[in-house]
Amino acid sequence: MHQHCWLLDIAPIALRPKHRRNVAPASRPPRRNHALGCNNFGGRIDADQTQAVVDAALDAGIDYFDTAESYGSGASEELLGRALGSRRGEVLIATKWGHTASLTDGERGGDPAQIRKRLEASLTRLDTDYIDHFQLHRPDPDTPIAETLGCLAELRDEGKVREIGITAASADQLREAHAVGAELGLRSWPSVQNHYSVLTRTPEHDGVFDACAELGIAFVPYFPLESGLLTGKYRAGSERPEGARLTVWGDRADNFIDDDKLAVVERLIAWTADRGHSLLDLAISWHTSHPLVATIIAGATRPEQIEANVAAARWQLTDAERAEVDEIVAPVA
Repeated sequence: MHQHCWLLDIAPIALRPKHRRNVAPASRPPRRNHALGCNNFGGRIDADQTQAVVDAALDAGIDYFDTAESYGSGASEELLGRALGSRRGEVLIATKWGHTASLTDGERGGDPAQIRKRLEASLTRLDTDYIDHFQLHRPDPDTPIAETLGCLAELRDEGKVREIGITAASADQLREAHAVGAELGLRSWPSVQNHYSVLTRTPEHDGVFDACAELGIAFVPYFPLESGLLTGKYRAGSERPEGARLTVWGDRADNFIDDDKLAVVERLIAWTADRGHSLLDLAISWHTSHPLVATIIAGATRPEQIEANVAAARWQLTDAERAEVDEIVAPVA
């Protein structure tokens, strides 16, 4: 049994009064090519900078905002809610709970008590009475999936959550949840958010894409720009830009950048230039031309980055071009 995820085609509940939780969307817009990742809010950028980025996103037609309780220890949600203000009903807010980094000893992200507690905290920080897309930030191996899905079904019935999803799940975990949901009549994960980019091809090889295609699960890539490596700002043989994420991250940056990846990036820069495009064009368009990808989550710290990301999606890669890229990135993918 396949299930359809509204992430592909649902409309925000425009200016919905707080007491009307179950108003049906008035229209169904096309697939979302862009979503704004809000992990910089309350960390790398302050409230005024967040306001400028959110305003630029809305002006560019972006209506899906991805945050989490763990981003800035809750500050991202607070600043997003403040920046949206009265426009909240015009957008979709996705947030996440239950990352291992935000759990204390003995807490389980999939535990119904934790789900309700953390949902209420997120609702308060975001200054809203519902979440459009509520996602488990990391799988919980210690809580029966039936308990987790059962609680989320109740929250959907209560109008506090419109849709659900999971992040960093394996193919086996997706299939287990689907089987349990089918047996008990519960909605399983209609979306999964995993690491995927031109350079990181894990979902192609670990069975996640196969599971998504088989079960009708929408795939949402995170780190599509590899934390900036695929923007072209980092070059082989050059110092890393001052203040950039992969410059200030220290050892954590080693997960994204090394000499081998920089060598591949240089080849990709040359390849895209020969075709009249930029590396950013390739990084974004790689996803917009993928049939399983529902939307692309890219962060921004400045309004002009929003404009560049939106413009980058205009390249429609051919199968032959994708095959050439596959060959270039093979040494690191």
